[in-house]
Amino acid sequence: MSPVPAARDALRIVKYLAGHSGPVRAATITRDLELPRSTTYHLLKTLQDEGFLLHSPESQAYALSPLLSDIGSSVLGANTLSAFAGPVLERLVAETRMPVVAHLGVLNHSDVVYASKVSADRAPAVVTSIGVRLPAHLTATGRAMLAALPQSQLRALYPARESLVTHAGPGPRSLEELDDILAAVRARGWAAEDGEITLGYASTAAAVLDHNDYPAAAVGLTFRASSVDPQHRERLGLATISAARALSRRIRGKI
Repeated sequence: MSPVPAARDALRIVKYLAGHSGPVRAATITRDLELPRSTTYHLLKTLQDEGFLLHSPESQAYALSPLLSDIGSSVLGANTLSAFAGPVLERLVAETRMPVVAHLGVLNHSDVVYASKVSADRAPAVVTSIGVRLPAHLTATGRAMLAALPQSQLRALYPARESLVTHAGPGPRSLEELDDILAAVRARGWAAEDGEITLGYASTAAAVLDHNDYPAAAVGLTFRASSVDPQHRERLGLATISAARALSRRIRGKI
């Protein structure tokens, strides 16, 4: 096959998937685009290897990668991340065997917008419902993503002379305090907050990184602070790292 027809068919697949809100099976793509089955699978594999497609092992279907849009700001990107995060969040909740809430947050300027949530039985009622927007510097998911940003972008989001807002009372009030918190996140590998969004509740989180090691999202766990001692809290932090890495592999086209 000459490169021109192959390029045209690859672009047809991209445009076709852009018209769908969720993953599509290869057989459906083959049928609707009237492509040979072998050509479809070859092009899907190539697009996935190059980071342009995501592959869902649960449904054996494909969707566009956030690589094709501004991560976190594209509605399609957020929907795609949410769809692929669902099984990861469900597994995370099941593995904790605790009344926790797992959620996926994406960074939008200096806020976190929550795109997906899975709650265990008897989990606390939390404010991280889908679509809720919170200051990134006060949330564990936000801190996980802020800690992974280039320093120049972090400074652009938080000008040095501006004071930081608080929510429930505690929380960093200056850029210097935030820098100290983010340094601890980088050293530990996961972020935390305790009572800074809702008194009595705490969270841990880890960043989901794309092909460029940019924070595409963050996976978090929220729980009643009184029910978790420091050692167990660390285990929950490590659990979010494992889940975030699993989702990172998915958005990089790896299972």
